[in-house]
Amino acid sequence: MDTAAKVDALMDGLRADLERLAAIPSVAFPGFPAEPVREAHDLLVGMLHDVGVERVERIDLPDTAPVIFGEIPPPSPDAPTVLLYSHYDVQPPGDEKLWLSPPFEPTPVEGGLRARGIADDKSNVIAHLGMLRAYEGRPPVGVKIVFEGQEEYGSPFDDYPPSDPERFACDAMVIADLGNLRPGTPTLTTGLRGASEVVVEVRTLQEPRHSGEFGGAAPDALLVLLNALSTLHDVHGDVAVAGLRREEWSGTTYTEDEFRDLAGVCDGVPLTGSGSLGERLWSGPAITVIGLDAPSVEHAASAVVPYARAKLNLRFHPRQDAKEARGLLVDHLRALRPFGVPLTVTPGDTGPGYEASTGGPAYRAALTALREAWGEDASYVATGGSIPLVNGLARAAPDAEVLLFGAQDSMCNLHAPNERVLFSELRNTVVAMCAFVREYAAGFRPGAAS
Repeated sequence: MDTAAKVDALMDGLRADLERLAAIPSVAFPGFPAEPVREAHDLLVGMLHDVGVERVERIDLPDTAPVIFGEIPPPSPDAPTVLLYSHYDVQPPGDEKLWLSPPFEPTPVEGGLRARGIADDKSNVIAHLGMLRAYEGRPPVGVKIVFEGQEEYGSPFDDYPPSDPERFACDAMVIADLGNLRPGTPTLTTGLRGASEVVVEVRTLQEPRHSGEFGGAAPDALLVLLNALSTLHDVHGDVAVAGLRREEWSGTTYTEDEFRDLAGVCDGVPLTGSGSLGERLWSGPAITVIGLDAPSVEHAASAVVPYARAKLNLRFHPRQDAKEARGLLVDHLRALRPFGVPLTVTPGDTGPGYEASTGGPAYRAALTALREAWGEDASYVATGGSIPLVNGLARAAPDAEVLLFGAQDSMCNLHAPNERVLFSELRNTVVAMCAFVREYAAGFRPGAAS
């Protein structure tokens, strides 16, 4: 078939379906109603049936939204099976006063649409459906479909696939929960940094004491804590915790101007750290103070602070063991005695990173497909974010190649106000998906080593 022409003919319908899906406020966080999540689930089940997926099941696990599982058998015994993943839940909209239009009213923008979740990840759900429509429900590969309903909040489904490996067995999987470095630049993501959290707290006094009478000798908990936090980075802003892995980055990355604009860095403020942006963002560690308990400036009293606490978020190299990385940060903090005061350090959740192997038949097919869709060779990037389910699926199907690409782009404002998706990226992703399954089916050899 003429892939591009076929997809172009489908775009009006795909856009309409994306608008229907994005209008549903399917936020699976506590405190939000469950009905919209179920509504999005039911809409997608209907769309899958309409496109010819006869086997559609619902996976119900405790304390999570339902997972949609669909399956199309391989057209022949020698055809490969591809697992397609995306999620239909979305982030909360946040402060709606910061939106230029209501977050759950899909609104036209130049070249696309604006709405919460329209890029992350409903555009990729529609991209999967678009590929199936282009092949009228009969692609040249077997297909397993996994549409998750609680990815954004965190779900026990992350650890479920290894417990049911037969269900998730496949030769390759396309994890569509990300996209291109910039619009118009086809991008394969090959690494995901791991993530851990650590809480550090200080208690120095039983209660606040007058800063005039006691300050200068009574230990200030906040000063103790700030002294400890200052040891986490060197004079350049690079992480100073010994043993955290850092390597040069050889793939594509942002220009400094692009990154400053994306991050909203204020004029005149330098970026943190040294080395390439890829090294700082993807193949090296990052430690961020994401929370601080201390007296507020507005309600400050002239008193020595007796107690302070901070929550730290650690991002680490895709190939570094998660518990090892967290342990290095914990050991660093526990070894400190700022002004002679010990710290209480509590390890929190940790999740591993992921580094995909490249060079197998699925990657070769993906490179061809992305070039066909965008008209230029694909770039390789990593991401500082994490997708915990990737590791679960990889453990369930350890021999499968894992491909990470999709219809988002780094400038789409995911998790931020005024999230948007571009029709060009959605269209090209559908073309790439169609070309990928075609090329993969043609080049697949059962039992061949990747």
